[in-house]
Amino acid sequence: MTKRRRFKQTRSLEERLAEEAQRLLEEASLLPHGPLREQVIRKARQCETGSHMSDWLRSPGLKPPE
Repeated sequence: MTKRRRFKQTRSLEERLAEEAQRLLEEASLLPHGPLREQVIRKARQCETGSHMSDWLRSPGLKPPE
């Protein structure tokens, strides 16, 4: 059986996703208009949404199901 390689993350998931979104938006700005650019922008939006997800889940407005 092979051992899992484990390592401790130094930054939170939210920080890493936000950084990836920023990198993807910068990459998209260099691409010409077209389907590839749209894919990169879509991926950046997904990363931004993911980085905000834990804040949304921790908000006091959300209540657990009854």
